[in-house]
Amino acid sequence: MAIVASGISLAFDIELRVIMDDVQSVRQHLLDKLKSLEEKKTILRAPELRDLYNKVKDQPEDKRAEFGQAINNLKKELEDLVGQSSDSNSVLSDIDVTAPMDINSPIPQLIPTENGTTHPITQETEKIAEIFYRMGFEVSESREIDDDYHMFTSLNFPENHPARDDYDTFITEEGLIAPAHTSTMQNRIISARKHLLEEGENIAVLAMDRVFRNEDLDARHEHTFTQHEGILVGKDITVGNLVATLKLFFTTYYEEDIEVKITPFYFPFTEPSFEFSLSCPFCSDGEDCRVCSGERWIEMLGCGMIHPNVLRMAGVDPIKYSGFAWGGGVERLVMIKHNIEDIRHFNSGKLKFLRQFK
Repeated sequence: MAIVASGISLAFDIELRVIMDDVQSVRQHLLDKLKSLEEKKTILRAPELRDLYNKVKDQPEDKRAEFGQAINNLKKELEDLVGQSSDSNSVLSDIDVTAPMDINSPIPQLIPTENGTTHPITQETEKIAEIFYRMGFEVSESREIDDDYHMFTSLNFPENHPARDDYDTFITEEGLIAPAHTSTMQNRIISARKHLLEEGENIAVLAMDRVFRNEDLDARHEHTFTQHEGILVGKDITVGNLVATLKLFFTTYYEEDIEVKITPFYFPFTEPSFEFSLSCPFCSDGEDCRVCSGERWIEMLGCGMIHPNVLRMAGVDPIKYSGFAWGGGVERLVMIKHNIEDIRHFNSGKLKFLRQFK
């Protein structure tokens, strides 16, 4: 009798092991399937899991509880794995989409820096700044958005004066202005440094930045370009100081002795005002030069003695102090230096053009 009972027990153990092996086989299949699913939660509706539940009723009555428990444990395991996957996805979905890569991506192969070049305008503004720095000028940045006061009023442009029409630029609906010249910095620079005058020092600052104008584009005109603005205020400053300063700069920049001349002009913020020209470095007398059109002179910038009203607006007594200022385009300097025929090349993004300055 004991032998028979032992045989029956062994048969039940074998039958239960076969049932459990069936669950383990389905479990492994579902775990493998889960790895390839993009929508992980669909694994909980897998037909293989449903078939296991349907088999519960076919099991021996004394084995159904253990079989059902094994299936429930499998479903619980799958639910935990799906939950972990959802948590992981929620973290990844909050990455910065402007970043060059996410945490799951391999580091891309970066372009070697030796293949890149510094933009020619950046190269030349650094050279210009270095020259004036050696001449005793502080170097400052201008602004790419400003207000009516600094664009016009502080520079002796009366309201509704027709001189404002010469500086046709871009204005926002809020009344802010994309500066048409770096002269917007004059009032700020002089006001912030007027204490230097009382200490017996000069105000000497070079400001550079982009400026904007509503221009018809051609080989010599661009709506966006870079300007350098120089300001020097002190006692007994004269036109001679202005001419000498600019001649020294151009001679240093072009690395040759250059003749200069000034021609009377009109600017509201300087009095007297001049156009500053230099002898063409690409031709000699009588030569038909395409750079200067055979005129031998190239007009480079506007300049003059700072108007007394501009000094007063900045809190400086024009009886005690005087000064000069100039403003000119960097692109024109570079075009002459490198014999570039079209100003539009600078903003074109053409690699063939930019690689010449490597």
